[in-house]
Amino acid sequence: MALMGLGKNYEGQDCSLARSLELLGERWTLLIVRDALYGVRRYGDFLAHLDIPRAVLSQRLSALVDAGVMERRRYQESPPREEYVLTGKGKELWPPVLALAQWGERHMSAAGPRRVFRHVACDAPIGAGATCSVCGAHVPAEEVEIWPGPGADLTREDPVSVALRGPHRMLEPLP
Repeated sequence: MALMGLGKNYEGQDCSLARSLELLGERWTLLIVRDALYGVRRYGDFLAHLDIPRAVLSQRLSALVDAGVMERRRYQESPPREEYVLTGKGKELWPPVLALAQWGERHMSAAGPRRVFRHVACDAPIGAGATCSVCGAHVPAEEVEIWPGPGADLTREDPVSVALRGPHRMLEPLP
């Protein structure tokens, strides 16, 4: 029996998860979405925080824009500069990104959570399914505040890491 090489896509799959993985399963893509949820908008901030190669970042951002997950917005005319903002479609990725992060905190982080997510209205932790542990409401990203957790790396000096050393409202642009 001959071995077949691993395909480059899921074209033959009749599966919504496979379609999602076509876009989101590439290395770096979910980290870009995570950072956008945290409020990262500018190319240079993604670059510095993720330590990602420029060509890869450009390709992943273009793919997310083409798919309608993010949009480019001009924030400066001279010289022209654009930022990347999650669309409604992109904001819908908050619960699965949270679920993956929480799974990783439980199974891959001996130091504890790197980030703690709290429902702004109740000042309570966000649990599975992006639900508030006190009121039980589904909590959209706009109503979440991020705090550094006990496993947070407080030694990094890039602007995103420095901004996330204190509480920060999700989706609000980082300084």
